[in-house]
Amino acid sequence: MLSLPHLVVIFIVALVIFGPQKLPELARMLGKATAEFRKMTGDFRYALEEEVRELDRQARLRELDAAQASSQAQPAQNQPEGTMPRALPEADAAAPAVVEPPPHADPDSAPAEPEAVVTPQEKPPDDNAAV
Repeated sequence: MLSLPHLVVIFIVALVIFGPQKLPELARMLGKATAEFRKMTGDFRYALEEEVRELDRQARLRELDAAQASSQAQPAQNQPEGTMPRALPEADAAAPAVVEPPPHADPDSAPAEPEAVVTPQEKPPDDNAAV
């Protein structure tokens, strides 16, 4: 940065070279040029930051897509080639659930008591729901 003595020397040299009549006009032109330069650098900085943000957003989207693709491909890797994953049988809500007794260590001994069978019950309709 220029100190005060440096600025005074530059001002005196400019005064000698351009004269007192041209100096205010020269200062105005210098001020306008400085303002235009600041505006251009601000616009450039904004455009550059916007481009960087767009590139970051695209990179995040690519990473997300790759993560989703790998999570979808992972279960398929456990299956032999050419086979479809087997669907689990759906439990019928109306049928009672059957509970098998655990296997006993001694096949000659009789099982104690059979375990209770729990059946799901339907919830009665709410009369106030239609109001």
